[in-house]
Amino acid sequence: MSDPRGRRADDVLAMHRSARRGGTRSLLRWLAGRTGVRVLLIATDGTVLAEEGGTGTAGHTELARSGAEELRSRGLGSLTLDGESGTALLVSLNGTRKHSAPALAAVTPRPVPDGLALLLSDVASALDLCWTSEQTERQWRRLELAEVRNREAVLHLLMNGHVATARQIADVLEPALPDVIRYLVAEAPPRLRHALAHRCAELAPGAWVVPCPVYEDHVLVLAPSAPGAGAEEASALASAVAGTPGDVTVGVSEAVPLRDAATGYAQAFHALVTARSRTDRWATFTCRPDPALVLGPTAREWAAQVLAPLRTYFARRPQDPDSAELAVTATSWLAFSSQATTYLKIHRNTLSARLRLMEDLLSLDLDRLADQSLLALALRADSGPRARRGGPGTVGDTAPRSLDDLLARPAAVEWARNLLRPVEALSPATGLGHTLDAWLRNDARLAPTATELSLSTTAVRKRLTRVEELLGRSLLRAPSDRHDLWLAKRALHLTGAARQCAAIPG
Repeated sequence: MSDPRGRRADDVLAMHRSARRGGTRSLLRWLAGRTGVRVLLIATDGTVLAEEGGTGTAGHTELARSGAEELRSRGLGSLTLDGESGTALLVSLNGTRKHSAPALAAVTPRPVPDGLALLLSDVASALDLCWTSEQTERQWRRLELAEVRNREAVLHLLMNGHVATARQIADVLEPALPDVIRYLVAEAPPRLRHALAHRCAELAPGAWVVPCPVYEDHVLVLAPSAPGAGAEEASALASAVAGTPGDVTVGVSEAVPLRDAATGYAQAFHALVTARSRTDRWATFTCRPDPALVLGPTAREWAAQVLAPLRTYFARRPQDPDSAELAVTATSWLAFSSQATTYLKIHRNTLSARLRLMEDLLSLDLDRLADQSLLALALRADSGPRARRGGPGTVGDTAPRSLDDLLARPAAVEWARNLLRPVEALSPATGLGHTLDAWLRNDARLAPTATELSLSTTAVRKRLTRVEELLGRSLLRAPSDRHDLWLAKRALHLTGAARQCAAIPG
């Protein structure tokens, strides 16, 4: 005859092993297998939190729920309740807040097996520890998620130029946003992102660290930059972050004012392209003038004409986007393409409707790379400082009448030559320049480009990846440099300075 005390000791040992192995679910599964009956974990409101074992019927579940309600209303620690479908044995988990603790229930046909009540009591003690630990973990994760969402909101405000509001929120969350930043984009496998974010916060005290809301393998870092600090500051931080265990790659921007956070992000993202091909796995941004800055007041006045229908637009209904919201949507879509829905937290149908409205207002076809590039340049130029009334670049006889008029100017042509020199200097035999031209002509779409060149999409992708490495700019992953490349190719085509290839359409 077996020793009951020995069997109980074996059960206690087995249940603790099961709890360590898989927590609440594993422990309930062990209990169901051990007893051969249906076991349930029921919240105080009657919700079945988990259930295991047995064939189970609606009658069993209702009996367990009735028992849990009576257990709670009478303030009991345990209860046995008979019903038509069998007998329910219930034990309240002895949590720190007993009135809110769930109940462990076992529903069995009559007669009730010997020792079941004692076994339930033993399991309830171990289950309480598991449940309390898991509840604490869930609450902690909710707090972390709320923290991340708040930081994403600050980042979103910064990227759209709302610096004052971003500062107000950041002052509450801490740390305060610095006046001058270096933007880092750290790339790692998604499973390592949480640890990488904590590592970045340790390496850059006072930095604003946010898991990227668009790419699940990116961590964004807005690190404070000391006045007069040189490139060694960025090198030391990037090298330390890239040295984090795991496959980590880091791109770093120049030191930029906080109001230019969007520019810093684009620079760090493009630097990431160069970093992927380096053994030390990090790179700083290679400086290149923005065409909107190169063209100065001339571009700003041209942009004012292009965007006038948008700036004067008024929403007909309170729920419709106004001109500022449309501009933010367009800027985000030009940067992130379809992933702008994740960045803006809007439905894809909402994004499509806003883009269609933009097309109607500005008489553009945003399926065409040419019109995308025009809008991208106009939005960037329009966000710059305004020219003084009557000063250089004011609207008048000298104002450019079209994008082609603007791109034909000497400053734009010189900018285009400098941008494309690494590719234009290559031998035509490499096929890289020809592939880039075809890709731009086909609105930066891989499949039509492959068809035109009689290549596979994989071959086209490999060639464009090589172009990315030469230029130090992202082409295939947003934010892509495709708009600047289209503008540069168009500028050279207008002056006849481009290599012999088919025309870049206007």
